[in-house]
Amino acid sequence: MRPLEYVRPDDPADAVRAVAGDPRAAFLGGGTNLVDHLKLGIASPERLVDVRRLGLDTVDEYGGPDGGGLRIGANVRNSDLAAHPSVRTRLPVVARALLAGASGQIRHQATTGGNLLQRTRCLYFQDVSTPCNKREPGSGCSALEGYDRYNAILGASEACVATHPSDLAVALAAVDARVVVLGGEGERRIAFADLHRLPGHHPERDTTLEHGDLITAVEVPWSDVARCSTYTKVRDRASYAFALVSVAAALRLEDGVVRDVRIAWGGVAHKPWRAERAEERLTGAALTEAAVDEAVAEELEAARTGEGTAYKPVMLRRTTAWTLLRLAEEAVR
Repeated sequence: MRPLEYVRPDDPADAVRAVAGDPRAAFLGGGTNLVDHLKLGIASPERLVDVRRLGLDTVDEYGGPDGGGLRIGANVRNSDLAAHPSVRTRLPVVARALLAGASGQIRHQATTGGNLLQRTRCLYFQDVSTPCNKREPGSGCSALEGYDRYNAILGASEACVATHPSDLAVALAAVDARVVVLGGEGERRIAFADLHRLPGHHPERDTTLEHGDLITAVEVPWSDVARCSTYTKVRDRASYAFALVSVAAALRLEDGVVRDVRIAWGGVAHKPWRAERAEERLTGAALTEAAVDEAVAEELEAARTGEGTAYKPVMLRRTTAWTLLRLAEEAVR
């Protein structure tokens, strides 16, 4: 048994101080990821700072000059968020992404903030007997020459080809969410696209957060396009499986022409991948399967595949087209 110091702070600022001042400390939320890593020997903090009793567990509307939106506390459980009426009606992509993740039992325990900070499920990252730059910087990447079916095809580097595992993060990337963070210098907001990192030479860093930064909420601005949105996840089995590829999409059509479209992909990169080139190619065009294929092909020009990942570009084209055409049918109804 390895001894652990357990701390239960009274407020978010106390929690930040407890972690920021101790490199051995880590936040404990729902624990669905961290506890696994403690058991596997991937993580070895000496102090756990429990943030579950800090509140941060409400879903509230906020106003503002940009029209306002929905503020989601970091401790809101995944199951509660998926069932929230405002999420189901105005942000269906978020509700469907949550319901596609994990199992019912885990969704009852997992939190919004923790979901965004999940670490990769790369086989080699989770096997402490193999080299892994994400787990032990400088040791090498076993996935480069090993089993590669789940590897990234976009934004990867020679140091890491792992993919980000969160379904919720892909949905939030598609609806331009902001992350509210409390750190040593006070509160700040981070555009969702700037939260996660590509691996580069430092794959051990999943996000742009500093040690001790605490996610307190996620803000999602209201938008007309998000009302017509959905999430499609392709996986090996119907539940409790991570995405081979996934597509979060939102669409606004006028007379069959795309006026606004949002596309984010999961299972293809070290972070949720916002397909901005594909969005730009589709905007102003008639929505057809051929148009989507061309837009996705343009987005994938920089993709790098191996023997095990050759299926991913094909699967992305088909899944993105199927998702957008289904949304078009919903818009007409």
